[in-house]
Amino acid sequence: MPDQNIPPVSLTLDDTNPDVFAAELGEEFRRFGFAVISDHGLDQQLIRSALDKTRDFFNLPTEVKTRYHMEGAGGQRGYTPFGREAAKGVEQIDLKEFWHVGRELPAGHPHEGKMPQNLVPVEIEGWNVVSRLYSDLDELGVRLLRAIARDLGQNETFFDDTVKDGNSILRLLHYPAQENTLPAGSIRAAAHEDINTITLLLGAEEAGLQVIDRRSGEWIDINPPADCLVINVGDMLQRLTNNVLPSTTHRVINPEPERQKFARYSMPFFLHFRPDYEIRTLESCITPENPNHYSEPITAQEYLMERLKEIRLI
Repeated sequence: MPDQNIPPVSLTLDDTNPDVFAAELGEEFRRFGFAVISDHGLDQQLIRSALDKTRDFFNLPTEVKTRYHMEGAGGQRGYTPFGREAAKGVEQIDLKEFWHVGRELPAGHPHEGKMPQNLVPVEIEGWNVVSRLYSDLDELGVRLLRAIARDLGQNETFFDDTVKDGNSILRLLHYPAQENTLPAGSIRAAAHEDINTITLLLGAEEAGLQVIDRRSGEWIDINPPADCLVINVGDMLQRLTNNVLPSTTHRVINPEPERQKFARYSMPFFLHFRPDYEIRTLESCITPENPNHYSEPITAQEYLMERLKEIRLI
């Protein structure tokens, strides 16, 4: 299996030469659908603390964790038990459980009915670090979208309003150790594309993330340097850009035998458009060589609901 070291792009370049930063980011997205960001500025101690709280929660007894499962809520907040999610079009379940943290909205907000209140596991002291990490990732996501807007030839702030009060999610992911018999054909996360606009992924200690190289068609391992951030394009942005920025298929494979006793944790931040934003193909992304593939616009909320059904969360 090829090991592809996607060259990290330093976020400091966004300060010194923003157009070059945008071009390098766009180049990696077009090649892989993924990019790697170094010097991202996120507080490493905050990241470690949030990861510690993640481990603490998933180490709780199953009957305690299940108290935080919101039946019928599509996994939008709180706990989703092991084996509930499957990739679109895949029969086998994914070998994971997760917790979702979303945006806090004031009472009476127009999107209040589309974004449930967050849950807080009372058993875990200091859970507020998770909310702090959410806020920092949300802010960084807007900065990265400004670079993407420049690369697309749009006004730098084009995306600001599209994601303001967006239904963004911080997912705390646990792939349990695999020392027991596994369901036939299941892996930690089957091949899929993300639903949202862009995903910011804080690196996992255990390997397993793979992405399809769009040129060769081969699966390649993604093992970013320590303290880097992996960014990938989601389906909503692919649709908006008429496939100019691709939402690349990726997966998390099962560990090698010598690593099966180790669990895998990761914390992806799924940045979403606001629910009422109409995803309509950008005119600048339509050319004779690339005609409009998405003639019918769709709101971000409608698109999200369609996809949650496809992955069996609703």
